[in-house]
Amino acid sequence: MYQIDPMAIIAPSLLAANFLKLGEACAMLNESEAEYFHLDVMDGSFVPNISFGLPIIEQIRKATSKVCDVHLMIVQPEK
Repeated sequence: MYQIDPMAIIAPSLLAANFLKLGEACAMLNESEAEYFHLDVMDGSFVPNISFGLPIIEQIRKATSKVCDVHLMIVQPEK
């Protein structure tokens, strides 16, 4: 049987969620044992893909009290 390292942090990526049901995904994660929400932010320059930006992250932040772990894949993070 597979066992999770007791020091491991579970951080599901919301990039894998159905964006039409993002609120439901946040609610499910809030009720789960996951400690963090993982957010991938892509700008289309640093990597060819584009993901959600600040307006969506602000809404996700309002939907949870869990830690939001943000992975920035952007050219100018200072902006």
